[in-house]
Amino acid sequence: MKDILSEIIANKRFEVNLQKQAISIEQLQEGIHEIPASRSMKKALASSDSGIIAEFKRRSPSKGWIKQEARPEEIVPSYVTAGASALSILTDEKFFGGSLKDIRTARPLVDIPIIRKDFIIDEYQLYQAKIVGADAVLLIAAALEQGKCQELAGQAHELGLEVLLEIHSAEELPYINSQIDMIGINNRNLGTFYTDVENSFRLAGQLPQNTVLVSESGISDPEVVKRLRTAGFRGFLIGETFMKTPQPGETLQNFLKAIQQIY
Repeated sequence: MKDILSEIIANKRFEVNLQKQAISIEQLQEGIHEIPASRSMKKALASSDSGIIAEFKRRSPSKGWIKQEARPEEIVPSYVTAGASALSILTDEKFFGGSLKDIRTARPLVDIPIIRKDFIIDEYQLYQAKIVGADAVLLIAAALEQGKCQELAGQAHELGLEVLLEIHSAEELPYINSQIDMIGINNRNLGTFYTDVENSFRLAGQLPQNTVLVSESGISDPEVVKRLRTAGFRGFLIGETFMKTPQPGETLQNFLKAIQQIY
């Protein structure tokens, strides 16, 4: 199977260069002063009984369209009402059907942390995230050189954005440093998009336990959330499980009830 990540990153470089031509980074910097302080996703997950990061996602490279006509103004508030601890909003357009407008639309409607989930490769994207109202950004080890990842994490902090570092294997453990607020284990291989939740358990013992740990992708069973929590995870990023149903917020509510019954 072709390496999907390489294709996504090549397109992202092209996309960001086009955006820079339309709106300069200096113009983005001028808009930062009006942005309110961020909410802490790290604290929200650490203090939550469930730790569910509910994701707004219209499509994926492996599954195609999940919910093409999904509206953030309807689904995102329903996630909050159901009991989500934080929100993940995908902003990649070509491969995931998202946009920065989705965060801009959702932000005034909810008061819990929002992470911009995208393939961040440039400081420019951090300014975009801050301006539309994101509280945190995702940095993907597989998409960045180690030095660049550390540089972007530092720049994110300067803008008041928290950082969720995503790793997939033990080889990426050196990416973890003091600039990282949360560590995410992606159970989906970004090259092949094959998913295996056991990946989180394999890596759990090698992660610093004083950091908020997040398990991402492939979680559809409340029992798995319980097992992951026992293994030290405090965040559980779930999107497709909710988005593929007619009422994602209602599905999340039932999922949380099932978790409570297990505990």
